[in-house]
Amino acid sequence: MMMTPEESVVPGVLLYTVSYYSQGLLVKAALAIPEAYCQNKERLPALLYCRGGIRGVGKVRPERISQMALFGYIVLAPHYRGNEGGEGRDEFGGADRHDVFAVYELLRQMPEVDRERISVYGFSRGGIMALFAAMECKGLLSAVVWSGVSDLLLTYEERVDLRRMLRRIVGHPRKQEDAYRERTPLYRIEEIACPVLIIHGTADENVGVEHARRLEHTLREAGKPHEIWLAEGASHLFQGTDMETYTRRMFAWLEEKGQERLESLSKETDYAKASEAGEATR
Repeated sequence: MMMTPEESVVPGVLLYTVSYYSQGLLVKAALAIPEAYCQNKERLPALLYCRGGIRGVGKVRPERISQMALFGYIVLAPHYRGNEGGEGRDEFGGADRHDVFAVYELLRQMPEVDRERISVYGFSRGGIMALFAAMECKGLLSAVVWSGVSDLLLTYEERVDLRRMLRRIVGHPRKQEDAYRERTPLYRIEEIACPVLIIHGTADENVGVEHARRLEHTLREAGKPHEIWLAEGASHLFQGTDMETYTRRMFAWLEEKGQERLESLSKETDYAKASEAGEATR
């Protein structure tokens, strides 16, 4: 991993471009670190940020990941292969999902990160990436899907303007249905091993709220822990007070899950010590 410093856009947050390898390809990511870490050196929770869109649409915004870092989180956001000078080709949820898995391993190795409190966040198309990470990345604390895609076949139906791009990258849904199913997390939802938070606006015209409802229904049917927060009247990009309110609520939810993990680990440690003491007295 190579880190290149970038100009900060929010006071108190350091920005870097990270270059790393994924399936042999050199790809790029954006990294935001709170300056407070440099002072106290305490390990911080981390957020694996999965961007939306493709190429120039939905790019990682330094302002957004910096604002998230101000909550006391290290935020690492892969651009995905083929973007921002990275090698390879963006496959819209195909092999490029390995760029997310590789970033998770980077976070686990970073001395700044508390590896027990790494969560994944996916916005829009990033919802696909985040949900697959929740299946493949063992030890993830939780997953947040915000205005996220959960069914790529539904995206083809509702986004006429994206059909040409989808046919070029994924194929036609009638001829290459398997390629769409492979990019649709709903078919593997039983593999998710962490709590999921769904946030979606009811007036979202880019990713219809039906994506959130299908995801919630599938999680419920599979008996997976989850919550769904529907923002009445909110569009794809939350505005003003909605953005601030739901961001703060999201981080409060992440902190709650982090405390639950710490309490669970503490109980496991106490149990192990008690078992060792019992063995020693026999």
